[in-house]
Amino acid sequence: MSARVRDPLSGRAAVAGIGATEFSKDSGRSELRLAVEAVRAALDDAGLTPGDVDGLVTFTMDTSPEITVAQACGMGDLSFFSRVHYGGGAACATVLQAALAVAAGVAEVVVCYRAFNERSGRRFGAGVQHREPSAEGAALGWALPFGLLTPASWVAMAAQRYLHRYGLTPEAFGHVAVVDRRYAATNPAAHFYGRPITLADHAASRWIVEPLRLLDCCQETDGGQALVVTSVDRARDLPHPPAVVATAAQGAGRGQEQMTSFYRDDLAGLPETGVVARRLWRTAGLGPGDIDVGILYDHFTPFVLMQLEEFGFCGRGEAADFVAEERLPLNTHGGQLGEAYLHGMNGIAEGVRQVRGTAVNQVPGASRVLVTAGTGVPTSGLVLTGDG
Repeated sequence: MSARVRDPLSGRAAVAGIGATEFSKDSGRSELRLAVEAVRAALDDAGLTPGDVDGLVTFTMDTSPEITVAQACGMGDLSFFSRVHYGGGAACATVLQAALAVAAGVAEVVVCYRAFNERSGRRFGAGVQHREPSAEGAALGWALPFGLLTPASWVAMAAQRYLHRYGLTPEAFGHVAVVDRRYAATNPAAHFYGRPITLADHAASRWIVEPLRLLDCCQETDGGQALVVTSVDRARDLPHPPAVVATAAQGAGRGQEQMTSFYRDDLAGLPETGVVARRLWRTAGLGPGDIDVGILYDHFTPFVLMQLEEFGFCGRGEAADFVAEERLPLNTHGGQLGEAYLHGMNGIAEGVRQVRGTAVNQVPGASRVLVTAGTGVPTSGLVLTGDG
């Protein structure tokens, strides 16, 4: 790791607007319309118009191309457009790409977006149905014939090893589900609004793939989320306090595959998250003790525990107790387990709200928020701070 100085991006860009559709199980409209609604909502929040936008960033998995969104929104010329690969691992990297473009002067106002009908349309949880010939498909080919066909089955391999390594039971994962659902229960935008759970509820939920139960797995959602990124100077003149990008990073570990990195030396950790963690801490000049709120990607509960350990919030095998003791406010919007599964983009929006001081479950004095993206794949992360 070569980065040992403060991130040159620090203080150069900020999230100035956030917008989303409702989160549902059947949106009743196209993914393009969801994207446009989210983008327009984010621009309205930022006090900007489509004509102000000259850059767009999304996911390679998104079905709404940048130029199509620009046309549908009524935008003009674009000087920057980009896509980031690896599913949910791309979430924070979209903000990184936007911040790079703003800092380099390539674009002035960049909108990051993600929109899908993941419940009423293509359900990712259904696993691999068909793959065109590719190197990524070849890697999956070593696991698929043995019944490892779904994301839950891929994560279960690492989860089982984690429990064995540290002498834990599946109840360890339940603490994450309980905390997420408690926050979701007080968030009107969350699918599980008004529906908290207990550890007993977690233990009683049906097995999906041992040691994962239903309540260890994120929900499937239709919806869209967008974020407006611009310079800090410009953001100061807009309606909301800037959520400054203190640092952002991407990471892939040695021997990395997409969710099936079973031949690495250790299955009880997330090396890709370790890459991101080391870079964020080094370039931001921060450490775990400086973070006020953690918005950690929670597609499956075991990987939340492993992220806490990779970031150094606690020792190896100690994350379940860390969560149970609530040493750090975690996923205050309810996470993807409780609010909605939007490939982590709704988590970034919650980070912005915490910095602004407008979150439903606001943490008093929150000024530094860690946000992470999908794990088990090449991933990303960022730290948002207040302007000061």
